[in-house]
Amino acid sequence: MHPNKACAVVLSPARAPTILLFRHPLAGVQLVKGSIEHGETPAQAALRELKEESGIATATVVDDLGCWDAGYLGQVWSFHLCQVSEPLPEHWVHQTLDDHGHTFEFFWAALDPLPDADCHPVFSRALAFLRATLKTRNYGRSGLAPR
Repeated sequence: MHPNKACAVVLSPARAPTILLFRHPLAGVQLVKGSIEHGETPAQAALRELKEESGIATATVVDDLGCWDAGYLGQVWSFHLCQVSEPLPEHWVHQTLDDHGHTFEFFWAALDPLPDADCHPVFSRALAFLRATLKTRNYGRSGLAPR
């Protein structure tokens, strides 16, 4: 599979990790995701999207979580587990400079159960893929450190 979208996945370092999500004012709960630009690797795109959509500029990619066919508009998503070098608040608001300058409301959500009901169906399927992938790779009790 050749990805055309990159997704930054941020887990909290808590004992029972949570995943970073945001509420889009028009499209519901989402993961940070965007198009991979020409000449950009999927990991570079994930970090760029994380900065653009959340304001987080101090992240590094620590694991490639694989690709997933979204079954939606020909999208293939590449997931990248990112570690942030600074503590993040419980929730915050970020005003984007692109995408018509939307205000995104960021928050942490439990991995199980995830807030699927508030998501577009493609994001619900993406979260199910991520939950299974993170479990398979033993990202559990300690966030970034596999058990």
